[in-house]
Amino acid sequence: MSSAKDIPQTQAMNNAVISGSPSNHHHFLIPSPIPTRRTRTFSQSERAKEGPTFKGKVREFCRQKGHGFIIPDHEKNPIFVHISDIEGEYVPKAGDEVTYKVILIPPKMEKRQAVHVKITHLAPGVSHEKWDSTPDLEAH
Repeated sequence: MSSAKDIPQTQAMNNAVISGSPSNHHHFLIPSPIPTRRTRTFSQSERAKEGPTFKGKVREFCRQKGHGFIIPDHEKNPIFVHISDIEGEYVPKAGDEVTYKVILIPPKMEKRQAVHVKITHLAPGVSHEKWDSTPDLEAH
């Protein structure tokens, strides 16, 4: 049987978080499987740039959570979008028309993620905010 000394530090921290230890309640160290622009390899980004460009509409996007979903024009299944992959000066809102490229999300490479997302037409009648503005904490 292993003792607490034998557990690697990150696993011990994760166990403390899972067990509800108040001292580490906000330090969950399991890495996210979502490849952000910072963690994606250069080759993944370059392959995506060379791939086809798709069109769709933003179904939802939460600035505070840092992600949302796009409904492609050519199908019904939503595609995940991370905040680090949005280009331009405006925060996406539901109904905005966008163009994007697609990569597969590791490790199984079964789910897709929109990258190089650009808003091409702002949804009419929706109040849009710029990235450099203070976020509206109630809007999603």
